[in-house]
Amino acid sequence: MNPYAKIVQDQLDFFNTNKTKDTNFRISQLKKLKKVMKDNESLLDEAIYKDFKKSSFENYETELSLVYHEINLAIKNLKSWSRRKYVATNMANMPGKSYIIPEPLGVTLTIGAWNYPYQLALAPVVAALAAGNTAILKPSELSLNSSNAMAKIINENFDANYFHVIEGAVEETTNLLKLKFDKIFYTGSTNVGKIIMKAAAEHLTPVTLELGGKSPCFVFNDANIKVSAQRLIWAKFLNGGQTCVAPDFILAEKGVKAKLIEEMKIQIKNIYGDDPMNSDAFVRIISPRHYKRLVELIDKNKVIIGGDNNEKELYISPTVVDNITFDDSIMQEEIFGPILPIIEFDDLSWAIKMVKDRPKPLALYIFGSNNKTTNRLLHEISFGGGGVNEAVMHLANSNLPFGGVGDSGMGSYHGKAGFDSFSHHKSILSRSAIIEMPVKYPPYSNWKRGLLEKLIE
Repeated sequence: MNPYAKIVQDQLDFFNTNKTKDTNFRISQLKKLKKVMKDNESLLDEAIYKDFKKSSFENYETELSLVYHEINLAIKNLKSWSRRKYVATNMANMPGKSYIIPEPLGVTLTIGAWNYPYQLALAPVVAALAAGNTAILKPSELSLNSSNAMAKIINENFDANYFHVIEGAVEETTNLLKLKFDKIFYTGSTNVGKIIMKAAAEHLTPVTLELGGKSPCFVFNDANIKVSAQRLIWAKFLNGGQTCVAPDFILAEKGVKAKLIEEMKIQIKNIYGDDPMNSDAFVRIISPRHYKRLVELIDKNKVIIGGDNNEKELYISPTVVDNITFDDSIMQEEIFGPILPIIEFDDLSWAIKMVKDRPKPLALYIFGSNNKTTNRLLHEISFGGGGVNEAVMHLANSNLPFGGVGDSGMGSYHGKAGFDSFSHHKSILSRSAIIEMPVKYPPYSNWKRGLLEKLIE
């Protein structure tokens, strides 16, 4: 007997009472979730500090505030999002009217990621609840303290047949994936994403996969170097580089690299001080295994900034490596840590080809002022989302659906896109029964064919 079969069945039974389809019920539950989080912010702060040494300020900036924003946005808009939407009716179906009804999918499973344990677990759940579903959340076991905190505050305040946290690792996740859900939302690695999708296929369960990849950052000679370096350093080393949309490597146009490196040195000092290890703005690597992998990626002969590390502290300083080629080991996988390689180019067509020859990235960033060049990159390269003269911050705009493409993911969320991701849009044609035209019925004739051409084409 699967240990989670009962809770999934209980959630299905509760969903089938239709209570979650009441928009007032959804709003009350979202307000409750926000209150529970607000009341327990100190617990959430303490837990994430134990996992990463992430400060209370950064926890609010990069985690809690984004969840609160998603809750507020859903509360404000979910009634309009849930209304039937009328669309035009074609001549062949007149007299009649056509409309689309958003409806919840049912019982949902969200599998969260460790790098932003609150934001990447709870933002999808907010979308699921706003759309009228029930929710099971399986946080990552790597950020164990954050997982414990979420389980405590949620399971003590919500009925398990509506919203429940199940903690654990591979065994628990495997057991959950054996069960039938109406939607699975996963954030994490591409390799695990394939496992999730294979398990979901057994039940024909729709999935949203938020994965990753090597997100490139183009820096051109006409970029504002000070602003570019400041934004790049913040985006890359935020959360210790453990951000799925962090710039993974820089493609610097020949002539700008030296100026960019000098400005990056200044910005690292401005942001993190003389000793980043003692900065409350620089978090630690999540585990010894991840630390070891990252240290092995650093070629000491190519380090031009940083390169310091402390195994006991799971600390790697903000590090920039130069004279990198696409054949180097650091360019074979997503870095997911505080190491930033620079590759110089003088042929933009070559640089574009190098990016396109690799799996489609989750993000792409462009720093420069030439609109023609910017539009060329946006037109020629496929990627999830990104920014022009900015990095990472597109995530903060809920009007921009967030998601990957190809190996970097499928589906999207944030704002209404999240509501839609957890909804089925039911198409309805409602016709008058007063009259009926004979044109679609046998016996067929040339005049009926001619009339159909006029009505349909």
